[in-house]
Amino acid sequence: MEIPSISQEALDQATATISESLPDRTTLTTTNSTPSISVHKIPTPLIDTTFSTHTNLTTTVLGASILGFSDEYFAAAANLLTPTPAVRKPGVYVHTGAWYDGWETRRHNRNPFDWVVIKLGCVGVVEGVEVDTSHFNGNEAPEAGLEGCFVAAGSEGGGSSADADADDDRGVADESWDKWEEILPKQACGPSQRQAWKVGGRGVEGRQWTHLRLKMFPDGGIARLRVYGRVVSPPLPGGTAAAERPLEDLASALNGGVAIECSDQHFGTKSNLVLPGRGKDMGDGWETARSRVLGHTDWVIVKLGLRGKSIEKVIVDTKDFRGNFPRAVRVEGWPQEPAKAALSGEQPRADQAGWVSLIDGEKPCQADTEHVFEGDELVASVPLEDWVWTHVKMTLIPDGGVKRLRVMGRRA
Repeated sequence: MEIPSISQEALDQATATISESLPDRTTLTTTNSTPSISVHKIPTPLIDTTFSTHTNLTTTVLGASILGFSDEYFAAAANLLTPTPAVRKPGVYVHTGAWYDGWETRRHNRNPFDWVVIKLGCVGVVEGVEVDTSHFNGNEAPEAGLEGCFVAAGSEGGGSSADADADDDRGVADESWDKWEEILPKQACGPSQRQAWKVGGRGVEGRQWTHLRLKMFPDGGIARLRVYGRVVSPPLPGGTAAAERPLEDLASALNGGVAIECSDQHFGTKSNLVLPGRGKDMGDGWETARSRVLGHTDWVIVKLGLRGKSIEKVIVDTKDFRGNFPRAVRVEGWPQEPAKAALSGEQPRADQAGWVSLIDGEKPCQADTEHVFEGDELVASVPLEDWVWTHVKMTLIPDGGVKRLRVMGRRA
C-alpha cells in the first residue's frame, strides 16, 4: 500500500503562494524575541520545507525519552515524542475522559505552567521548535515555551557510568533543577494546528543541549513537540589512534548525518533514510512518485555526519518495499580537501561534476532486502590525495522506495 503525502511540487507551490501573500514577512513573522534570542514564526504551510534539512531531535526514533513531568492526568507526556502525526478517535472515552493522542494536564493549574522534561538521545543544537496542538480544541495549551541544559555524563560524580547517568537524570527531572536556559520564549498557541518558530541569536546559536523542558502556560494539551536542529557528532573514545578508528555509519542521523536534497519525496520523506534501525513499515522510508518518462531517475543527497577517511561498505535497505522497490540503484561519493570540508558550507549539486562512483555501476534491487555492497563491489573506498568523503548521492532507477541508506566507513 502506498501512503500518500504532499509532493515536493505542491510544497514548492505553497511556498511561492505564501511568499507572494506576505509583502513584509520580517515584520509579520518576528514574534516575542528577547535581546539574546531571535524568534521568527513560520507559516504553517512552510514548516516542512523550512526544516526539511534539519533533524527532529525530540523523537523516540533517535532515543529521546521523558524523564519527568508536572502532570499527565488526561494524556501521557510520552505521546509528545511519537514520530507519526497525531490521530483522533472521536467518541472514544477512557476513565479520565475523551481519548487524546498527546499530552494533556488537569484544569485549573495553580502554578504558572505545566512542564515536561525530555532527555535527548543525542547532543543537539536547536534551530527551530514546533508545538503541534492537533485535535486539541478548547483544551489546547494557550502558550508554550522551551528551555534546555547541557549535562555531561557522570557530572554528578560517584559510582559507575550508568549510575552516574541515572543520578544526572534524576536531578534534571526534579522540579527544583535550576540550570535551565531559555531556548524559545513564551509564544501564543492556537487550537488544533501546527505552529513553529525559527530561533537564533547568541542565546541559542551553536549551543549544545542534552535535555529540554517544555513549558505549557498554564495547562491544557499539546499533541507533538518537534525540536529541529542538528546532531553533534559524538567524539571518539579517548586515546583512539587513527589506525584504530572503528567502522561507523558515517551517514547515520545519530552521527549528524542529514539528507539535504532530493528529486522527489511524494510518498515518504528523505530524512527517514538516515534514521537508526530498520523501521516498522513502509511509512518510515523514502519513496518517490511513479515515473512515466523513459530514462527517468530519482536521487537523494546525504551530507555525512562524520567526514570519511574511507568507505568500506554501503547498505541499501528496501525493507517493506515489495511492489515498489527501485529496479536498480547507483551510489556515488563526494570528496573534498580536508581544510575545505571543515570550513565550507557549500553543498554539491546532483548534476555537478565531481561525483565518484562508490559501487560498481547500477546494482539490481530486490523487494524487502538489505543490499550490502562491499569488497570487490566497491570501486572507490579511499578518496584520492588524502581528501575526505563529505556527501553521498543515491540514484534510484527509475524510481521507488528505500527504507535506509548506510555508509559504513572510518572517520577522518
